[in-house]
Amino acid sequence: QVQLVESGGGSVQAGGSLRLSCAASGNTYSRYLMGWFRQAPGKEREGVAALCKDGRTIYVDSVKGRFTISQTNDKNTLYLQMNSLKPEDTAMYYCAAGTNRYIDYAYALRSWAYGYWGQGTQVTVSS
Repeated sequence: QVQLVESGGGSVQAGGSLRLSCAASGNTYSRYLMGWFRQAPGKEREGVAALCKDGRTIYVDSVKGRFTISQTNDKNTLYLQMNSLKPEDTAMYYCAAGTNRYIDYAYALRSWAYGYWGQGTQVTVSS
């Protein structure tokens, strides 16, 4: 079992920065994937960034060079540093954990690779 609670969302102007946090509790050993997803109104949920158990990071093309995923050494807090924010980054952001050791990391930005989700935190970027 994994429990996830996001925080850090808010409203910023374009070009600004935000850092999202995700407090994770439960079995750290079984977390093979940790990810951030987002969903804008009327759109499908989109994988934004993933952190694999081997340390590999994966990003969707639209955030490469602007967003950074990381976690504390004790793996209890996951971060998403978001810089150079754009209006199109506006969405509800969700933290997720995947505990299936057989999932290929090529699917790290697919929502079906994750079994645990937080409640979300809203990010609004104005132009």
